[in-house]
Amino acid sequence: MLNDKQTLMQKFSQTYSIFPYRLGFFLLLMLGLCSCGNLTQPGLNLGKFTGSNVTPIREIKPEQNKQATVYIQGKVERQVPLVKRWAYQIDDSTGKIWVVTHQNKLAKGEQVVIKGKVRYQSIPLAGQELGEVYVEEDS
Repeated sequence: MLNDKQTLMQKFSQTYSIFPYRLGFFLLLMLGLCSCGNLTQPGLNLGKFTGSNVTPIREIKPEQNKQATVYIQGKVERQVPLVKRWAYQIDDSTGKIWVVTHQNKLAKGEQVVIKGKVRYQSIPLAGQELGEVYVEEDS
């Protein structure tokens, strides 16, 4: 009887190897983990772009060169329609800045990464400078 069980186990292990099941389980697990990421977003979002090229909003100053190109990453707080353009206020927890763009599909609360040029609009009023720094998206 013991010999019959051993023979049966040998036939089973030859016919049904456990290796393909382990490989299949591993591939299924990896596929599941990879599918958890957010790969694309509409609008200006370039995915979860974080790196040394992203400039914190608090570091963007009015005296920066008008040709300076920056990447900012943050959440859309407000939106304002302009003539043939949109302005979005972006918050990255270090500060807020307005972005002027042709994009019109950004929703409030959406995380975005925007590439643009730093601009400054001077507004002298009663002897005070009330100008504003903003980013104009590169086309």
